[in-house]
Amino acid sequence: MRVLILFCCCFLVQASEVEDAIVKIYTMSTRPDYYSPWSLMSPSQSTGSGAIISGNRIITNGHVVQHATYLQVKRNGQARRVRAKLVQAIHDADLAILTVDDPKFFEGITPLEFGELPESQAEVKVYGFPIGGNSLSVTKGVVSRIENVSYVHSGINLLAGQIDAAINPGNSGGPVMQDGKIVGIVMQGRRDADNIGYMVPVTVVHHVLDDLKDGKYDGFPNLGIASQGMENAAMKKRYGLKENQSGQLITHIAPGTNADGPLKEGDVILSIDGQVVADDGTIALRGFERTTMHYLISKRQIGDALKLHILRDGREMDIAVPLQDSVRENKLVPLRDYEAKPRFFIYGGLVFVNLTTNLLSRWGSSWHARAPSQLVEYLRHNETVEEIDEVVLLLRVLPADVNVGYHGWRNWVVEQVNNKPIRNLNELIEAVEQSPDDYVSFSSQRGRKIVLDRKKVDAEGANILKRYKINSDRDKASKQ
Repeated sequence: MRVLILFCCCFLVQASEVEDAIVKIYTMSTRPDYYSPWSLMSPSQSTGSGAIISGNRIITNGHVVQHATYLQVKRNGQARRVRAKLVQAIHDADLAILTVDDPKFFEGITPLEFGELPESQAEVKVYGFPIGGNSLSVTKGVVSRIENVSYVHSGINLLAGQIDAAINPGNSGGPVMQDGKIVGIVMQGRRDADNIGYMVPVTVVHHVLDDLKDGKYDGFPNLGIASQGMENAAMKKRYGLKENQSGQLITHIAPGTNADGPLKEGDVILSIDGQVVADDGTIALRGFERTTMHYLISKRQIGDALKLHILRDGREMDIAVPLQDSVRENKLVPLRDYEAKPRFFIYGGLVFVNLTTNLLSRWGSSWHARAPSQLVEYLRHNETVEEIDEVVLLLRVLPADVNVGYHGWRNWVVEQVNNKPIRNLNELIEAVEQSPDDYVSFSSQRGRKIVLDRKKVDAEGANILKRYKINSDRDKASKQ
């Protein structure tokens, strides 16, 4: 009996220490309006959860603090909210680090430590403040599987843990615990299934914290290839694979990326960092668990060298690929960026922008299906090309006398100004403002045109901005 009592007391102390280190986060946020890029949307309030870790830091989700204009935190069991500040948002991995300037906030708290990546079917506990509740919620669950998934917040494919614990709004950013240590951070649930949620696993958290040790965030590396499986026997024979070999055929290399130079189209990747790549593009994670080979790339840091064993023209060879670029670089359509403000230029009531994933998400959570298909198509091969380095759109038209006949035009890709090709939004602005022509002509690839009278635009432009309550014809970052 005495042994049992002692064990229970120790467990209660440990549980209390964990609960003391959980905080509720209050966020006031103001999001840019990408359809009216000169303005902001109405302020909104939301709540999330977080955990106190070493160094007087609070770890939570990136989406909990996205577009935050004011942050507060409250310790579990206390009533007083304290002003918090954002140290670093790592939106790629849906993580963020906060702190509180007043050191008294952290007094009496034992910072939570990190554990190991949990095994499948391991029992875990999820801590947080779901659905805006003021009392801490603790739910139990099981780790269903560990594999790469697309993070909803960033759209980037990274390792994640699936858990069957109940996860609701407000849980976001709370720790997933095993044996009193953090093994993951709650990040997203599924609307089409009950009690299925995902956590940022501790391995990804460590990757981010290691990246930040030098004071700046570099990101997750990107190899820059497209590949396909080699499950067909004829294909394997065509490219010279032996019966006991497997791999992935490189079908495309994005110009300017890490792979451009060291690798060639037609190479077959047999292994990465010594791990065999299967014909379906997966590698062994642990035991019978498998995940995509891209896990081996994303676990590396920028500046590392990735070791590949490949088959090229029938010869096996080892190739070291320096990983200098992140997954965000060399993108024709920038990935979701929660720090950047929209860029725009207004000329004669015509609103021009560069195409971004932020803009596409303006069509809602199902934007892949609801946004204009010709715009979504650019994401199929999302890389800069020789002709352009960003897609320039006529987003919409602010009706005025000078643009009669074009009032219904929107989401139209502009490729030329006065028959001169443009590579980006700044070149469009330059072409408009430096051309000596009396008329300004905007053209698409198929030859459709918008033609404006320069003198009429000069005469009416300021009044158009005033009529629509717009302070400037461009954002501060665009060329003056």
